[in-house]
This record gives sequence, structure tokens and C-alpha cells, in this order.
Amino acid sequence: MTKLDLDTLESHLLASANILRGSIDASDYKNYIFGLFFLKRISDVFDEEAEKLIKEGASKKVALEDPDEHEFFVPPKAHWKHLTSLTHNLGDAINKANDLLEEHNRTLEDVLSATDFNYKERLPDNTLSKLIVHFSKLRLRNEDLAEPDMLGRAYEYLIAQFADDAGKKGGEFYTPKEVVSLLVEILDPQQGMYVCDPACGSGGMLVQAVHHLRALKQNTRNIVLHGQERNIGTWAICKMNMLLHGLASARIEKGDTIRQPKLLQKGKLVNYDIVIANPPFSLKNWGVGTASNDPFGRFHYGLPPKSYGDFAFVQHMIATLKPEGRAGVVLPHGVLFRGGAEGKIRQGILEDDLLEAVIGLPSNLFYGASIPASLFILNKKKPAKRKGKVFFLYGARDFQQLKNKNKLRQEDIDKILKAYRDYAEIEKYCRPASLDEIRRNDYNLNIPRYVDITEDEEPIDVQKTIDELKKLRKERAEAEAKVEGYLKELGYKV
Repeated sequence: MTKLDLDTLESHLLASANILRGSIDASDYKNYIFGLFFLKRISDVFDEEAEKLIKEGASKKVALEDPDEHEFFVPPKAHWKHLTSLTHNLGDAINKANDLLEEHNRTLEDVLSATDFNYKERLPDNTLSKLIVHFSKLRLRNEDLAEPDMLGRAYEYLIAQFADDAGKKGGEFYTPKEVVSLLVEILDPQQGMYVCDPACGSGGMLVQAVHHLRALKQNTRNIVLHGQERNIGTWAICKMNMLLHGLASARIEKGDTIRQPKLLQKGKLVNYDIVIANPPFSLKNWGVGTASNDPFGRFHYGLPPKSYGDFAFVQHMIATLKPEGRAGVVLPHGVLFRGGAEGKIRQGILEDDLLEAVIGLPSNLFYGASIPASLFILNKKKPAKRKGKVFFLYGARDFQQLKNKNKLRQEDIDKILKAYRDYAEIEKYCRPASLDEIRRNDYNLNIPRYVDITEDEEPIDVQKTIDELKKLRKERAEAEAKVEGYLKELGYKV
């Protein structure tokens, strides 16, 4: 039997969006398609496991009815086969199937029911029937897949495609994979570490940390992954993303990280080796009222302004680092230089020598934010060579321009990584600046204060310019004489 390859799977998944196109908003495609994709996958694996049990001598009753024999137990009324037999009230049937699956599988609690399929105005039976027929064309057992991690990779691909379709709203759940890759490579997670994303969206940062371990030929099971996401639909997508990547042990909490952090152990914040995030840019109404009486003491450097939540996330990340922990966070450029409360917070972080690097990125990399962004790299235990300094890098010029946005190329990522790791000083690109120099700049971290980004003017060849001017004058005189001749022939006085 021919195995299902990644290209075929990706094309099939993307084609499912065409069935929904026009009936619902593009930003909502993902919720319905991911839900049905996941339902089909666990039904197929359940059948695969049951057939294997029967071949090994188990009774049909044990194979089909014993939850302990399955990764996910699928009751008959929740099975894909049951849905294919129905023609009416499909949305209600899918909702009931999801409720049953959550009831029998603790790891799926609230994950599938986060999406309501019983919405006939947007999802009539005809549309859902087409989706069910479409997904029925592929069998998604483990034995059918050409590569073991293929479903997870296809899921990542689909998340990226839906972010593109959703436009501005795509930024709420997706960080471009090139930025994720850059941040993960800078932070360099290793096996045995605790890694957290407190604004995890669809989970791309956490999945990339596992890809990084795999590239290093380390044990991908020997890493603790935690995340929190406040949007329930996005949280559900993240949970499914973890499960499809075989990361069922990842702890993904739903809720507002600033107002109600859920990643706790014995009532205290869990501490991590690495914290990585792309929180919402300059979030309004981020929770200043709650933060003023924070029981976890996270806002040691001061309260951010009520309309700019960037430093609320930065301080949360610092508060959850182990004594030797490191963090990487995507931030808008305003964080580098805005004064007032943010200036004081910046000063405190700098005086505690926590900021290791500020890396400026090109504009228009992110969905929903065309402004340039920067990476803050924080380190609670800087190497001796980097103590009392901040590394500044201006990477805004290096990118590929696409139709609607810009993209970091692999060569751009490699250039940033090499300069950061070498702690290099490269003219008009990067250099370390001492804390004394930053103090003289009143703790302003605007990159052009430390890296000269002016373009070199081309030298002007004055003699060449004079010669060209003489030539042009001569050509003009010749043209004027020619025109005068024509006019005289026609009898005009000139």
C-alpha cells in the first residue's frame, strides 16, 4: 500500500478550507478544520490499535471497549464511522462526539468542545457533509504515514497557511517560523530543561524547541514544556498541536498569564531554564489593576502604563526564570525608548545586568503588525565577557520581500546567529555597548544610538560630472540649432 506523503496531506488539508470559503470568516477556518482532522486521526488510530489487539489474541470486546488498551478511547457514537452515516443535524452530532471523547480521555478535556459545530447559519449540514466526505478520503493510521512526525508537520503548515488567510488576526495565534527558529537557536534549549511560553498561541515556540533537540540528536522526551494561552480556541489548537507532535506531557494552561498565571507548583510560580514568547504588542487593558496587588511579586521594577502591557510580560518572564535562566521575547520598538514608567523599568532591568542583547528585526514580518520588532534576550547568569554590556544588532535591512509581508531568509538568520554567538563588532551591523554608555544615553536602547545605521554616500566624481554637463550643453545647442533651421525653412523669424 502506498504511504501518505507530506505534500499530499498538506494539499488535502488546505483544500478543506475551500469548502468553508465564503461561509465563514477566514480567521475561523482553523477551528473547524483542525477539530475534524483530529477527530478523523484518533478514530483511525483507534481502529489500528483494535485490529492489532485482535491479531495478538485479545477478544473483540477488549479491543473495542477497554480504554486502557488505547492512547485515546473512542466510543461508538464518537467514531468517525458514526458521523459518516448521518445526513441531518451533523453539527450537533459532532459536538456530542467531542463531548464523549473528552469524557473518556482526560487529556482532551475542553480541547474539542472549544469549537461549536452546531451553528447552522454558518455550518449547514451540506457544508459539514462535504467536509466529512473530504476527510474520509484519507486514512490517517500510523501505518499509513510515510514519516512518523508527518501529522505534526502538516499541522504546523496548516497553521501558517491559516495565519496568512486570516491576515491581521493571524498574529493572534501564529509567529512566523523564521522568527521562532531564530529565537530558539539563540536560546539553545537542551535536554533535561524546563521550557515555557507564557503567551503560547498555537504552540510553535514549544514545538520548535523539540525540533532543536532532535537536530542536536538529544532525547526529545527529556524536556519539560509548559505554556499558557488566554484565547480558548487558540489554546485548543495548541493542545491538539502538542498531541499530534507526540507531546502529550506538555502542560498547556488556558487563562490570562498576567491576571491569573496558572503555571504554578504548590502555589508558587514554576521556574524555568528558558522562557520564550511573542506576547501581544503594546496590549491595552492588560491588567494593571490586578498587577498592583500581584501575589507573586512579579512587578519588581514597577508597573507598566495601563495601555502598554509589553513590560508586564517581560517582568513575568524574568520572575519565572531559574537563577541561571534565559529568556527571549519579541517586542515592539517603542519598548526600547519610551519614557515614564517604562523608562524606569528598563533602567532597573539594565542595572541588574539582565539584558544580554537587543536585536532589531525588519518591519512587516508579523501578521497584524507592520512595524519593526526587536528581540530582547535576557540572561540571569551572563558569561564574564558579557557582564556589564548589552549586545546591539541592527538586522532590519536583511530580508526577502514577499507579496504582503517580509520574511527572514536562512542566510539572514545565520548572519544574526553568528554575530550574536561571536559577540562580534561589525560596522553598521552590531556591537556590544557598555552599561556606562547606556547610562549616558539615559537608558534609551534605540539601536541607532549604538550602531551607526547611516548609509554610505557614493563618492561623487566632480570632473566626470562637469564633463557630462558640457556634453549635455553641447547636445542641447545642437538640438536648438536643428529646430531653428526647420522653423526658418517654414518662414518663421527666429
